[in-house]
Amino acid sequence: MCQECETNGLNRRNLFKLAGLAGVGLTAAALTGGATTAAARTPTKPVSSPAEALAKLKEGNRRFVEDADACAAGLASLRGELTGGQHPWATILTCSDSRVSPELVFGGATLGELFVVRNAGNVLDTGALGTIEYGAEHLKSPLVVVMGHSKCGAVSAACEEVEKGSEPGGSIGKMIQPILPAAIAARSAGASDLIADTVRRNAISGAVRIANESAIMRELVEKGEVQVVAAVYDIATGKVEFIDSLN
Repeated sequence: MCQECETNGLNRRNLFKLAGLAGVGLTAAALTGGATTAAARTPTKPVSSPAEALAKLKEGNRRFVEDADACAAGLASLRGELTGGQHPWATILTCSDSRVSPELVFGGATLGELFVVRNAGNVLDTGALGTIEYGAEHLKSPLVVVMGHSKCGAVSAACEEVEKGSEPGGSIGKMIQPILPAAIAARSAGASDLIADTVRRNAISGAVRIANESAIMRELVEKGEVQVVAAVYDIATGKVEFIDSLN
């Protein structure tokens, strides 16, 4: 159930009721020359602290796991409101995998809420780091999440290179280079599931590198204005595990 619908009291039963009233609504719109919406949209409450943003992501993921049905309410009105600017309350660096959609995974976050960076293997490259800096410094996004996921193809390619020495051709080989240290560490630690352990280590590594490689982010983190966390999304269960320690 998406945050927008829950805010407006639209649980699954209410959605069925609204579906039954759709014909009435269309008739009313035709008679008045206007359009009707399922429910009036309540403005999203501003999120100002990293702790509040993290709690909101966890709550959204809980709703997604319990009831993955999602809807979109009041988007036409919201688009107009956002033309003046955006104030996302979380920045998510995650994989381009089509099974991973942060807006859905975190409870149906709507327009203007999440600042999302995606590439294969959720790699912290120059583009990703610059985007994260922009989100934190200019858009005042208080939380950054580096989120890997189960069954990651980019991580699998890195693990195969570490185990068999088979480097992928083209730009893919270059792209997975930052993942190799995590795969090597996982193999050295004797991981029972090399890919799963590498996914976890790669997410942690990306989160740690953000502050280490960016003076902008390091200052914001030291001031307590931004928090950086790592996480792993399970594509089978829909659950996001937030990793407590980056050490």
